Amino acid sequence: MKEFLVACVGKPSAGKSSFLNAVSDAAAKVGNFPFTTIKPNHGVAYVPIDCPCKRFGKQEQCAPKHGKCVDGVRMVPLKIMDVAGLVPGASTGEGLGNQFLDDLRTADLLIHVVDSSGTTDASGKVTIGYDPINDIDWLREEIHSWIFNNLWKKWPNITRRHIATAQSTAETLALQFSGYGANLLCCQKTLDRSGITENLETWTEETVRKLVDAFLDERFPTIIALNKIDLPDSDKNIDKIFRKYDSSKIVLTSALAEMFLRKLHSQKFINYIEGTEFFDLADETNGLKPLPETTLARLEKVQDLVLFRYGNTGVTATLQLAVKTLELIPTFPVRNINSFGDGSTGSGSAKEKAGVFRDCLLVKKGTTMGELMSDLLGESKKFCQYIETVGGVRLSESELITPENSFVSFKLSGSE
Repeated sequence: MKEFLVACVGKPSAGKSSFLNAVSDAAAKVGNFPFTTIKPNHGVAYVPIDCPCKRFGKQEQCAPKHGKCVDGVRMVPLKIMDVAGLVPGASTGEGLGNQFLDDLRTADLLIHVVDSSGTTDASGKVTIGYDPINDIDWLREEIHSWIFNNLWKKWPNITRRHIATAQSTAETLALQFSGYGANLLCCQKTLDRSGITENLETWTEETVRKLVDAFLDERFPTIIALNKIDLPDSDKNIDKIFRKYDSSKIVLTSALAEMFLRKLHSQKFINYIEGTEFFDLADETNGLKPLPETTLARLEKVQDLVLFRYGNTGVTATLQLAVKTLELIPTFPVRNINSFGDGSTGSGSAKEKAGVFRDCLLVKKGTTMGELMSDLLGESKKFCQYIETVGGVRLSESELITPENSFVSFKLSGSE
């Protein structure tokens, strides 16, 4: 089963590693100097979704194999990484450009972490008054140049081979774009998105640039995390950015604030509800530890500059936007469609034995039941007698997975 991967990208010192540490179990090195990250750091983040256990009144029995579920809010794992900082000229090898761009090949979506405060320049060095709009513009330009240059230098050979083999345009492009993790369907969608209808052998440099633009949008969808929103000058920069770019792809974030809140939660100083502005302090009923005065003062500052002003740190909202942008559908394969159990008996607690909605998979929109069955069952799919969803409704292998039929059971011969 495909595991989706999002990558935190951006210039050095924008807060990529802090973002990764804030949302995942990673322990990436953090520092206010360029190229703190050399090799990619990998982690697992957890995205909150509405768990069906609440809809069906089974909160007490819900026992996820991965992540957790608290009163119908389920934390679903999502792979995440941050890569070496990108600087202008990366497509020609500046900074750690070649390594950075190579690391992107496995990512399904990019989270562009931008320093909205303007306190670091294009290379990540400390400054004042820098315009972060520059970062948003040149990052896409660098990735575009990387792909275009690789393609254009081979274009005469690509054209000759295309004519000689009489392949379709999408098939020819699939050979060239396979190194970026693209398949034939991705290339066909790229062509549709680009609006290019001319024969490939007549394409000009401008046409190929247009193609790469469409390929970027299709293969590497990007959302923007405007980070460091609690620092001076962020407000005016945020306003400019929202006026220039699609606001539906932008989230305001403070990764350091989220790290701070989660750390206090893990140390039992506060009870913090991730993705919200709410937390509890110690009192005689909750067993939390009292905060030292200096820490309490810092917490109040986070409240004033981030939580009260923006409603949350934005970190969880960024992950939710990533899932929405990728068009992923939470899907719950169960063995028994009536009890929603997986049929395991185990030797653990009663909850483990009677656990429901044990598995949750993030499945790409457009996936069929047959494709899901192949991924889950492999060769055993030949023993599948039928597929059913809630209410005993039977589904065909060609049926698309939707939020309405995402509770699914594959009935094998000999199974209960």
